[in-house]
Amino acid sequence: MDEEQLRKMLAALKVEHRDLDVAIGALSDAGQNGGAADQLQIARLKKRKLALRDRIAVIEDQLLPDIIA
Repeated sequence: MDEEQLRKMLAALKVEHRDLDVAIGALSDAGQNGGAADQLQIARLKKRKLALRDRIAVIEDQLLPDIIA
C-alpha cells in the first residue's frame, strides 16, 4: 500500500473508532438497568474498538517510522 492509501485507511479506522465510542456510550446510558444482552453487546463493541486501536497504531507506525537519534 502506498502512503495515500494508508492515510485513507487510517482516517476511516479513526472514524469507526469514534463511532464505536459513541455507540458504547449510548448503550451504557440506555442499559443502566443492567440488561445482560446490553452488557454483552457493549463487551463486543469494546473488543472491536481495541482491535481498531491496534490497527490504527500499526498504520501510524508505518507512516511515522521510528527515527533513532
